[in-house]
Amino acid sequence: MSALLALESVRFRYRGAAADALDDVSLAVERHQSLGLVGESGSGKSTALSLLLGLARPAAGRVSVDGAALDPRDRRQMRAFRRQVQVVFQDPYSSLDPRQRVDRIVAEPLVSLGLRRGDRPAAVVDALAAVDLDADAARRYPHEFSGGQRQRIAIARALVTEPAVLLADEPVSALDVGTRLGIMALFDRLQRERGLTVVMVSHDLSAVAALCERVVVLKDGRVVEEGPTRRVLAEPAAPYTRRLVAAVPRLPTPR
Repeated sequence: MSALLALESVRFRYRGAAADALDDVSLAVERHQSLGLVGESGSGKSTALSLLLGLARPAAGRVSVDGAALDPRDRRQMRAFRRQVQVVFQDPYSSLDPRQRVDRIVAEPLVSLGLRRGDRPAAVVDALAAVDLDADAARRYPHEFSGGQRQRIAIARALVTEPAVLLADEPVSALDVGTRLGIMALFDRLQRERGLTVVMVSHDLSAVAALCERVVVLKDGRVVEEGPTRRVLAEPAAPYTRRLVAAVPRLPTPR
């Protein structure tokens, strides 16, 4: 069975850069799996996420969906892809338009996909309920919410199309410790209840240990280690992974 999402021997270099951001990177995301991409700044994890989202094309290799190559130039393919694959960004303060009410923010993916206007309000309310926000939240503006509530709104926007895959870019790094735990618990519940496939980009091994079944460790644009999270964090084989693990005072028991 083909991986739901995969990078296959991918190479990518930003225009004007002296070195590749990704160099012969392969990784596979299986259906219903939770996968963590970890590494320090500049390791290539955010570039990998951009490729998995179809926001960029590799210079070599390919991005595949259910075994078929993803082509960002194919509008019909990308339309179906956008319904099935959604993203939650790092900063809940900058990722929500402060001029828009929450109902319009959450409905944004439905508008771009052409869902009938009359069907949107019910879908928005359902998405808000899924992240433990009541229907009254739809009539308010982002500045009326805390950081954790804003991230719940961002997650509701990602859920409104009922996707199969949720990609998350450092989704708890901008939040305080108590709020982080609540958002992590929400991700865990959504993955279990909805059978979501989750890819989480993070430099935070604690979040990855709590939420991800598998982990891929990136360094300087290359995969240095991968495998079940429990094994990789308990018995890291690569010196780089050992340094990352040693830098965390206390890791939770991995999934």
